[in-house]
This record gives sequence, C-alpha cells and structure tokens, in this order.
Amino acid sequence: MPTELAREDLHAAVSDPASASMNFLNEVSARFPDAVSLAAGRPYDGFHSTEDLDRYLRTYLDHLRRIGLDEEQRQRQLLQYGRTNGYLGPLIARMLSLDEGIEVPEQAVMVTTGAQEAMVVALRGLCARPGDVVLAVEPCYVGFTGAARLLGIEVVPVPEAPDGLDPEAVLAVARAVRADGRRPRALYLVPNFANPSGVSMPVPARRRLLEVAAEADLLVLEDDPYGLFGLDDEPRPALKALDTEQRVVYLGSFAKSCFPGARIGFLVADQAVIDARGRRTLLAEELSTVKSLLTVNTSPVAQALVGGFLVESGGSLRAAVREKVRFYRGNMRTLLAALERSFADEPRVRWNAPDGGFFAVVEVPLTADESLLETSGRDYGVLWTPMSFFHSGDGGRRAIRLSCSALEPAEIEEGVRRLARLVGDRAEPPDQLRRPDPAVAGVTG
Repeated sequence: MPTELAREDLHAAVSDPASASMNFLNEVSARFPDAVSLAAGRPYDGFHSTEDLDRYLRTYLDHLRRIGLDEEQRQRQLLQYGRTNGYLGPLIARMLSLDEGIEVPEQAVMVTTGAQEAMVVALRGLCARPGDVVLAVEPCYVGFTGAARLLGIEVVPVPEAPDGLDPEAVLAVARAVRADGRRPRALYLVPNFANPSGVSMPVPARRRLLEVAAEADLLVLEDDPYGLFGLDDEPRPALKALDTEQRVVYLGSFAKSCFPGARIGFLVADQAVIDARGRRTLLAEELSTVKSLLTVNTSPVAQALVGGFLVESGGSLRAAVREKVRFYRGNMRTLLAALERSFADEPRVRWNAPDGGFFAVVEVPLTADESLLETSGRDYGVLWTPMSFFHSGDGGRRAIRLSCSALEPAEIEEGVRRLARLVGDRAEPPDQLRRPDPAVAGVTG
C-alpha cells in the first residue's frame, strides 16, 4: 500500500499561506500565460542573452590568469568544490567601495546562492535562544518572512510610514519586545524602493535609524536589490555606508543588475566576534559554518559568470547598468502615467509614486484577494499581487502591488487598462467601502 502522509504532520512552512504565496503566483501565471503580468518582479528579459555566458567566463578566467593563477588552479577553482564563503570577496569589496562608499575587508564578504540564502544564513546565525526574535518592516518581502518561518524564528512587524520606516517606531517595538521577556536581535528592511511598497527612507531617517539600532542593541539587516534604479541621480546612501559602529549586515544580489539565473547574492558582515579565549574573527567568517551545512559552497561556475560581469564593468555595477537604469526609469514613469490616465475618474483608486525601483502600490475599492486575482487573470487578462501577501495580519486586503520591471512600456499601459476594466466592473458600492487601507504608503491620485 502506498505511503500516505498527513499534511498536518509536515512543517508549518509547507502549508503556511504567506510562505506559499510565491508558488501561488507562479501557478496563476502558468494558468494564464496570455495575461499581462504586472505581478512579476523579475528583470526584463531583453537584458540577458545566453551568448553572454561564454564571454563572462572567459573574462573571469583571464582575470584569474592576470592575478597569478596557473591553468591547474584556474580549472580547480571553477570545476571543484570551492571555498565556503566564495571567491568574489575582493571584487565585491571593490564594487562596494566604488559604488556605495562602503569600505569593508574582503574577508567580511560571503558569496551566497542568491540573497535568499544570505537571509537564511544571517537569521540562523544571529537567533540562538528560544526568545530571540527579529523585527521587520511591514509590509515585508515574503522571502524574508518565509525564511524566518522555515527556521522557526518569530518576526515582529514594525509598520511602515508613508515616507518609509519610522526609526521611533522601531525603538518602541524593540522596547516592547524586551519588556515582554524576548530579545530583539535584528531589524530587516529594504531602505531603497522597498519590495513591496516602493518607498524609500529619507537620509535623516537613515541616520536616526542607526542611532536607534545602537540604543536598542539591534543589528540591521539591510537588503538592497533596487538601490541602483532610482528615477534620478540623487544620492541615497546605503545604511552600511553610514554605519560607523558595524551595526549593519548588508545583503546584496546580482539578480537585478547581472541576471537572476546565476543565483548569486552576498552578505557583508564585518562585525567582530570574540570567543571565550579572546580570539577575534569576523561575523562573515563565523557564519560560514551555517552556509556550509546549507549549500557547501556557492557554485564556482555561477560565481565566475558574475565575476566576469564585474571585471568587464571595471568593478562598478553603476557603470554596468546604465542602460538598465534608463529602461526601468522609463517603465516606472510609464506605469504612473498609465494609472493617472486610466483612473482619472475614479477617486477611490489611489496609488503611491515611488522615486525608483520596480514596484508601486494601488489602493482599490474592492477586496483584492486570491479569488479576485484568478478572475482578473481569467476574465480580464491581467495579473497583479495582493498586498495581503506582505502582511502578517489583515492588512493590505484592498491594495495591490504592481510591478513594471519585466514588461515593455506598451504592455504596461495595456495591463493598467485591463486593470481599470476589472475595477470598474467589480468595485463595491461606495457605501460598502471601509476607510482607506493603511497598506498604501504615500498615496496620490
């Protein structure tokens, strides 16, 4: 007789609705392949070609030869198990110095299998006791909350304000957690063009947040996949660039700047770790044990592809992505203009106006749940993401996230037109609507 397992006997991460949201979106996209997807936050396909792979590999191999590796050493680096924390530390440290003004030793860099692994490694390494929790901005990227659930680590939400995370709210939540007998270990946030809200923190708030982190004895997990893609060239310093006390663990990714198929991310953890005998190491070095048990090491071939990309660009991501920046800027402006045209006569539809990135949030006069998304894909040919996916409670029920990164401008405009038809047909009467959903930060329209 075939073995049958009770679903309730599996880990909660298997059936948790929030953790399963990404799978749900993939399934919906597969069922409605002709729909315009304003849900996908992936990079634009036109920037990637399989023809680039051979060039990046050869560029990296030439780089290894120039720094003194012989043929046997070069082959071993690409074709064998490799160093747990990876080979790209020198190139990434140089990139951070050139692009962000972040000065860290190469030993503080761990190369990971995507930024998702960096989150898991950081969470597992930092949360050691039963009462250890992490704080996270809400609405929050589901990859982070899902990783915490997988590890059995509690996430305590800190509500996002219209202009980004309020440092005083972080301090209040951290104090409440301590008063309850638990230990807040770290705060997770995306300070630049956040996923899902698109909101960015003002520079004064960034400086105050670092003060709060010191006062509350918190580390800050800064996730920065979108910082290169502002609508203007206004400087937006990374928290890590402002960090003078090693409070910030910086999480990075090459998915948006190079290409996602390489699955290369990294973390920068330059915090000192002191053992009982007084021996000092860096946090990134200590966390290598965690990583070794997850993936042994990050694919050296994938690292070589990204390494070639970095070498080709002179070590600067900002130099490498200028064409992509122009494209994504145009797409965000197209999305905001399309919303203005399509909903000019519907005052109950409001949206924020991000200063860059891939995402905007729209408040709608109806319940934007999985059932409506099915209807939207099937009957209206447009997909989006329910904002409820990014909330731990009941927030975001009347709001949606729109992504503009993966489409041509004409597709964005058509998608918004289809969304307008959905809202026009399905909107609830005004007397049935509740007060505006607090999930929408900085709404306009």
